[in-house]
Amino acid sequence: MIDPDAYADVPAGCEPDDDRPRLECGVFGVWGLPEASGITALGLHALQHRGQEACGIAASDGQRFTTERHMGHVGDAFGGGDLAARLPGRAAIGHTRYSTAGGSFIRNVQPMFADLESGGFAIAHNGNLTNFLTLRHQLVGDGAIFQSTSDSEVILHLVARSRKARTVDRFIDALSQIEGGYALVALTNTKLIGARDPLGIRPLVLGELEGRYVLASETCALDMIGARFVRDIEHGEVVVISDLGIESLRPFPALEARPCVFEYVYFARPDSVVNGRSVYEVRKRMGARLAHESAGPADVVVPVPDSGVPAALGYAQESGLPYELGIIRNHYVGRTFIAPSQGVRELGVRMKHSPNRAVLEGKRVVLIDDSIVRGTTSVKIVRMVREAGAKEVHLRSASPPIRWPDFYGIDMPDRDKLLAANHSLEDMRRMLEVDSLGFLSVEGLYWAMDSGPRDPARPQFTDHYFTGDYPTRLLDRELAEGRNDPAQRQLSFLVSA
Repeated sequence: MIDPDAYADVPAGCEPDDDRPRLECGVFGVWGLPEASGITALGLHALQHRGQEACGIAASDGQRFTTERHMGHVGDAFGGGDLAARLPGRAAIGHTRYSTAGGSFIRNVQPMFADLESGGFAIAHNGNLTNFLTLRHQLVGDGAIFQSTSDSEVILHLVARSRKARTVDRFIDALSQIEGGYALVALTNTKLIGARDPLGIRPLVLGELEGRYVLASETCALDMIGARFVRDIEHGEVVVISDLGIESLRPFPALEARPCVFEYVYFARPDSVVNGRSVYEVRKRMGARLAHESAGPADVVVPVPDSGVPAALGYAQESGLPYELGIIRNHYVGRTFIAPSQGVRELGVRMKHSPNRAVLEGKRVVLIDDSIVRGTTSVKIVRMVREAGAKEVHLRSASPPIRWPDFYGIDMPDRDKLLAANHSLEDMRRMLEVDSLGFLSVEGLYWAMDSGPRDPARPQFTDHYFTGDYPTRLLDRELAEGRNDPAQRQLSFLVSA
């Protein structure tokens, strides 16, 4: 039986009943527009789903920088007062954060800023560096003084220590030393810089507003400010934006792109277009394929809101079953709620989800969710649906079983806490208390992506959470587990920093 109270690994500031993979971060940057900080705040509003823990903006008026960093949501931090007066300038970058490296402290909130020899330099980062601990250990050994436990600060130190003459070259020099998945925006008094990791694991797009350029994690942020989508920043590309226009640099050897497929499963907003694919349409196709692969006897298709909605629509359309809102989500639940007692914790799921008895009572229900991680939320929702009178409950996941953790910007539990990594399908069915259980296959996921069959030798996407096929080496993990130089095992103390 799943223990709904087993939340020892849930970070502070998160609901104890929330079993979702934690959203990564969102980045935004604008160059050459009046009230750039206000535009950035609007862009961050659109990216709020990528991180609700903290947010920040750094702005430049060409002479000096001003920064604000806050715990909490964008609207609370930047929704009142004269933002243009507090953060003046025609250039700004911003960040919404959920911590995947470093703890939940104001000192870890981005953008991070430093006065370098060449002038002010601010940076915001979406992703995770898989050699962060190794680099930090080396930098500290060389005398560097860190102000945070975030992997993003490593990049600042690398830029500061580079011997290259130009800031852009120093930035590229820093990129050449980091590994993992990242989308970066950086700001100087004369330039806005964007960069995407060589495999394109994390997304970054280029937009245009009133003849000026904008960078963002997703196209929904461009829609928010009325900007025109220009193109995706390519994998391994560095773009330099200034009053002279835009320059594209490709400083690293060409690799085949492997974007993160979990952006389509869960992270990206459904109205975004990621790497040329509509997230909404991909999710509907996932549901349609799931109906073929894992049909079940049912009267009604019900999504687990909100991320399960497009897949449930696809499932219903393909199966010919009616689609109904059998679970209603409360959108006004604060993310910092921590139930004070076990009795209240047991009711925690109802703060976010309420059963629609008129739809569920006496029905054989197919529940469609985007994914199943530990199963703690799923079992509570199943119980809630049964208590509302459902005759049968058939749970379907619109993604394959999650069997491996992530190290590129998604905060998932360790493997020993992933339900599908430790139990058979029948065991999971019993533990989740459902009449039947089904998952989309990896082949079905690739079909939904319209990318052709998965090539085991050269996978088209980053999909290790389903396959165990990591796209890069995991240096810090290897060192911490003692699989590399024994002298480096001292790094393990930083794993939980």
